Amino acid sequence: MKDCPIPEGYDAGRIRASLEAAFKERGYSGAVSSITAYGDQTQTPVHILQGLLSTGVSVAHIRSESTNYIMYRDIVEWRGQNPPPATMMIISDQVMGGDFSWDLARLQQRSQYNLFIARSKAHRFLSVLPTSAIWLWEKILEDSNNNGIEIISSPLAMVLCCKSCNFDCQSPKKFRKHLSSYKHARQESVCPQRTQINLVTETWGRNYAATPEYATAKILVWWNMFDCPIPEGYDAHRVRPSLEEAFKKLGYSGPVSITAYGDLNHTPEHLLRGLSSSGVGLAHTIFDVTYNRMYKDLLYGPASNSTPTNLMVIANADTLQAFSTSLVRQLQAQKHNLFLAYSSRPYKMFVMLPSAEWLWHSLLDVSEKTKYVLQKCTSESDRGGESSAMFYCKLCRDGPGPDYRSLDNLRTHLSSEEHAQKESGITAFFQLKMKNRNKSSLAQYDRKHRQQWRQASFFFI
Repeated sequence: MKDCPIPEGYDAGRIRASLEAAFKERGYSGAVSSITAYGDQTQTPVHILQGLLSTGVSVAHIRSESTNYIMYRDIVEWRGQNPPPATMMIISDQVMGGDFSWDLARLQQRSQYNLFIARSKAHRFLSVLPTSAIWLWEKILEDSNNNGIEIISSPLAMVLCCKSCNFDCQSPKKFRKHLSSYKHARQESVCPQRTQINLVTETWGRNYAATPEYATAKILVWWNMFDCPIPEGYDAHRVRPSLEEAFKKLGYSGPVSITAYGDLNHTPEHLLRGLSSSGVGLAHTIFDVTYNRMYKDLLYGPASNSTPTNLMVIANADTLQAFSTSLVRQLQAQKHNLFLAYSSRPYKMFVMLPSAEWLWHSLLDVSEKTKYVLQKCTSESDRGGESSAMFYCKLCRDGPGPDYRSLDNLRTHLSSEEHAQKESGITAFFQLKMKNRNKSSLAQYDRKHRQQWRQASFFFI
């Protein structure tokens, strides 16, 4: 209620009807089972409390600085008691970019609820939380005024609750009397509630066994070789079996597709042959655009379909952090499963909630510790050989194609004049962009400090 208060002069008895009208406008006609308003109620007039209570809105008192902690604790508890499919609405500025954002986004990836949000002001940035609707709080109330919504008393037994004292009643006068009592003041002072919310997913980080839905689903792997290169002396043939063995240990047996992004002009021939001969697709790019090309392939490639799919991204922590917002939204919208591998441990946990995560070097160690029996194959495709790999130039053709079908064909393209001009143009563009950025930074510094230097120099003279 602090973020989204009841406007002065607004009839508190209209709150439930206003929310139900907003849901109905979006096509939701189910009963709203409960509404709870959180805030410091010591100054809330009795007629406001009565108006809320009479139409089926419970009211919870808590000190302002502890409101987020109590409210989020109750949200998590409600989720535990009401498994999906279910719908929840949060009226607060803490959901999108606020205190609730990180943990709630991770919870939603594990158990997704239909989510409505109301805020006091518009949010300028893309949220990691897909929602069914986002409203401005005053707009909901304004629409209900204009539409002449009928106020109906609720038969539900709502309560007025003091979260500090575990006291509840149904009389606004009795409730206000409690909040002004010595006993209440002593309890809030001696035993104050926490102010920091409890991040329930903060301890989540182990590798989970495959669930039936994903155990046999395909596994799509995007690998940034700039961030996670093949270690010196490591046999490139072992990359695919290393990943497959790690998946197998967790119960995943679906077909695996791997695409490695890197500068193939500067990657040793024996590594490229080793990767392609084991069915690893190769995508040529340069450092400056690798993130952009991987990002587009992740969002608009095979992973964009609605079939349950296991997605894996192999990159460093900074790249994964850059992916996080869009990837979390895609995972929630299409119910994909996520694996991560990174070159070093991130300094803080991602908003993305993977089912498994590995350090890149430890992942490659898997195949070194496992004995593989090589069987005679009748064709390249039987063993996932080069005929099953795909070969792309992500500089000359943004998007999925064309597939050059063999490493030799791709090599021929990369040595062509057409490709050289394209790569040179992209490199020049990024060099100019960096130069302009530096000039802008210098100009900004000059505007801020030059006058100070002139004044200091004049004083010195």
